[in-house]
Amino acid sequence: MTHTLLVAANNAAAALGGSTTAYLIAWIGIFFMVALSGVGSAWGTVIGGMTTVAAMKKRDDIFANCMILSALPGTQGLYGFGAFFILKAHINPQISMITAAAIFGAGLISGTVNLISAYWQARIVASGIESIGNGNNVFSNTLVLAVYPELYAIISFAACFLISSMLPM
Repeated sequence: MTHTLLVAANNAAAALGGSTTAYLIAWIGIFFMVALSGVGSAWGTVIGGMTTVAAMKKRDDIFANCMILSALPGTQGLYGFGAFFILKAHINPQISMITAAAIFGAGLISGTVNLISAYWQARIVASGIESIGNGNNVFSNTLVLAVYPELYAIISFAACFLISSMLPM
């Protein structure tokens, strides 16, 4: 029964110029994009938060600066979520396999870059927070260094925008 419904849905989508497979591939790309970006941000902010708590055992006056640094890896999740809104307009039951493959690729690129960027940004932030906890005045320097991995998350967001602009509506 399920197989019959799937075949019927695929035939209906094919009659409209698309396929169930293409529709599914596009959504899987979107899911990867949002999920991996969100996981990277959650992971990164936890690393920063844990390091902040440890550093505050030495100095309780550093919370404000450490909170700002800890929040930085959270932006990658926002980039993945923002790219979702850019690409979702191209997903419909009549989607072509080429468009679906482009959305899948954009999702995989964005999700992977955001995951890795958030993790390594968190490592930079954690090192800075630890140093602040030890009495060093490195907030500004840490902020500057933490922007470097952020750049690649921004580039992956821009890539999603550029890919979207090349897709038919």
